Amino acid sequence: MQEIIGTGIVSMLSEKILVAAFTRAVKRGTLKMTTAKGQEFTFGDGGLPDVAIRFTDNAAQTALCLHPELKLGELYTDGRLVIEKGDILSLLQLLLQDTHGAFDELPLHRLRKIRHWLTLRGENDAHRSKRNVAHHYDLDGRLYSLFLDSDKQYSCAYFDRPDASLEEAQGAKKRHIAAKLLVEPGHSVLDIGSGWGGMGLYLARAAGAGSVKGVTLSEEQLEVSRKRASAAGLGERVRFELEDYRATAGSFDRIVSVGMFEHVGLASYDEYFRTCRKLLRDDGVMLLHTIGRTGAPYPTNPWITRYIFPGGHLPTLSEMMPAIERAGLMVTDIEILRLHYAYTLQAWRERFRAHREEVLKLYDERFCRMWECYLAMSESAFRWQDAVVFQVQLAKRNDVVPMTRDYIAEREAALREAESRSKPVELKRSA
Repeated sequence: MQEIIGTGIVSMLSEKILVAAFTRAVKRGTLKMTTAKGQEFTFGDGGLPDVAIRFTDNAAQTALCLHPELKLGELYTDGRLVIEKGDILSLLQLLLQDTHGAFDELPLHRLRKIRHWLTLRGENDAHRSKRNVAHHYDLDGRLYSLFLDSDKQYSCAYFDRPDASLEEAQGAKKRHIAAKLLVEPGHSVLDIGSGWGGMGLYLARAAGAGSVKGVTLSEEQLEVSRKRASAAGLGERVRFELEDYRATAGSFDRIVSVGMFEHVGLASYDEYFRTCRKLLRDDGVMLLHTIGRTGAPYPTNPWITRYIFPGGHLPTLSEMMPAIERAGLMVTDIEILRLHYAYTLQAWRERFRAHREEVLKLYDERFCRMWECYLAMSESAFRWQDAVVFQVQLAKRNDVVPMTRDYIAEREAALREAESRSKPVELKRSA
């Protein structure tokens, strides 16, 4: 009897917390909540988006109150938080468009944030880094072919015009980065976190790099990259290795790193930038393209770090700059891409949804819900929170980059012309 009474009290308390949190968060749009007991509550101004959710059990309601950042994704993935009207992105819009979150002011939330900061102090050594990379990037390669562009660019695209397709925007991203790198014919380039090889192949084919070395910790990506280099006839100029960047030897005219720094981990920033400085020639240029945050330093969403990107952290400039300065590198340019990743993720999410039945053949319903949640959470972070993309240009000397930024547009125009003379090796879609 006491257990039943205690469960009832907890259920009532969690219901009150949910009502208070949703009342505070949902200002525009409509959210209808049905509790596990069948009680209905409505929040918002009656407008759009119009979303209806239902909890399947009392424990789900309590879990959301105790650890909302983790449990929202878990409950949705497990089917214990059912969205009966609308979708997961619409729910996140209601919760985030006017506030950063519905549960941010709870005392337990602040305690969790402190605990999470402590976990960020652990370093991502080579073994842990490889394990973390394999968790996400060594999934069935057919999965990524279903929602990425034909070049398998798995990072923020650059929408240089509003009506650009995903393929065009990803091409513009490579062009934009190559222009900032100031690659000249014959230059040696190191690509840290080389993915499926698209960036390295572009730098050789369009920008004229003399040699490109791409390093990755993903065996799946390595195999694809090597096949692409061979098929393009660039096997001698573009080499891909299964190698931790900290083990890389030599010196390079240019270093590029796209979508990798997010996996380095806060405790390893000094080591990362010291290593880059050691590998960069005195007259060299580096371009770092990374997701980051424009607000105060804050732990990355725990659901994302547990299920999607273990070991990840989204840096602020205030976290990156001290490590850059200590390494003896000079910041020569910073560009902040706002909303570009939201549009990229929207395209990925729509393609994923269009190919959902094919994903089901590779995995299962739970996996589909988990990835729908991942893509929606990520898009919402760029639309309604403080997530952005930093492009940080680095050098050892202040005279290796032109004094004005005019060179970027000039080099982009030259690269666009070079692209028309070269034929990229595309990846075929398969399921």
